[in-house]
Amino acid sequence: MTYKTFGTCSRAINFEIQDNTIQSVEFVGGCAGNTAGLSRLLTGMSVDTAIERLAGVDCNGKGTSCPDQLARALKAYKEQTA
Repeated sequence: MTYKTFGTCSRAINFEIQDNTIQSVEFVGGCAGNTAGLSRLLTGMSVDTAIERLAGVDCNGKGTSCPDQLARALKAYKEQTA
């Protein structure tokens, strides 16, 4: 699935979910080292745990961040597949 981000340096997030488990995450744009590290940490994590840990993370007072945008993307995914 591809999620178009807003309010962050990254422009989109590509991710794959199987059996409620994150298989892969790829940020398009953003801080390369941070987003690559985030992707590696999340691989194998449940969607619900990732949402719980990432939702609301703020970047420099923007009201969102790359991790928060991923939480929103995962919530949207859950709504679509419910």
